[in-house]
Amino acid sequence: MKIDWSSFEFLNPEFFWLLVLLPILVFWYAVIRKKDNALLTIPSTKGFTVRSIYSKLKPLLYVLRLLAFIMIVIALARPRNVSVSKRTTSNKGIDIIMVIDVSASMLARDLKPNRLEALKDVAINFVDKRPNDRIGIVVYAGESFTQTPITSDKSIVKRTINSIEWGQLEDGTAIGMGLGSGVNRLKESKAKSKVIILLTDGINNAGNLDPRTATELAKELKIKVYTIGIGTNGMAESPYARDSRNGKFLYRNMKVEIDEALLKEIASSTDGKYFRATTNTSLKEIYDEIDKLEKTKVEEFKYYNYQEKFRIFVFLALGVLLTEFVLRKTIFKSFL
Repeated sequence: MKIDWSSFEFLNPEFFWLLVLLPILVFWYAVIRKKDNALLTIPSTKGFTVRSIYSKLKPLLYVLRLLAFIMIVIALARPRNVSVSKRTTSNKGIDIIMVIDVSASMLARDLKPNRLEALKDVAINFVDKRPNDRIGIVVYAGESFTQTPITSDKSIVKRTINSIEWGQLEDGTAIGMGLGSGVNRLKESKAKSKVIILLTDGINNAGNLDPRTATELAKELKIKVYTIGIGTNGMAESPYARDSRNGKFLYRNMKVEIDEALLKEIASSTDGKYFRATTNTSLKEIYDEIDKLEKTKVEEFKYYNYQEKFRIFVFLALGVLLTEFVLRKTIFKSFL
């Protein structure tokens, strides 16, 4: 039978120090044995023939006592098997709404293959790291709508992110509308921590809700908003029209305009933080940092089940001592 040593332990291992007495006991027995043996001086032993081997096996009795001593020491050390069962509970769940800009400028190629596709990869990776939280998706351009309500089903959230495309909404950048939709989704949340991750690559130029009004609502509901401006500094290859022959976008270098002052104000007012993503790498690093800033407190409970094994060593010691006693009173009686 295979023993799982990883689950085996000794409760009182200090008793193993008693085993240092073993050499002393062996030495003591060797000295005492010489004194106990009677000495008969004769001129010759040719007339004596020793037919029995019992006299040579006499030290076996002392060996049995030493074995019993070892068994008792092991029993005192309290050997036992330990099985551990775990249960984890999350007592500080976080509800997160990802508010994503899907305006035409998100197809700019300063991030590869474009801003929107780069964001989708990073966002899915972020979702995978949040197993204990609920997440929802809001998209916005000239208007906004909830793509996925808050849910703990990460497969639904990831499918939603994968399906996000430009053209779902009238073009524009309604930052206030996007933020307002996110706030609306979190207003009934009972989570101890509520977070919005708002991403845009432009300035507020559409919608009927002022971003600062939406910010005040978030502040009143104690919703923390992390804002991300996505886009390189300077010029970026951006879509400006469609080819009338095949319907594909035509690109040219255009100035990147992001209302960083507004995004910083939104983040500061709600105890959040503003980030600027200029490359695929920096975008990933931003979501990694947000992941570290917003951690769910998870408690792990361990239940230990102990199976004491010292009794078997006590019984073995008693059995060895009994065997020694029987042998000493029977087979070895005439030699003691």
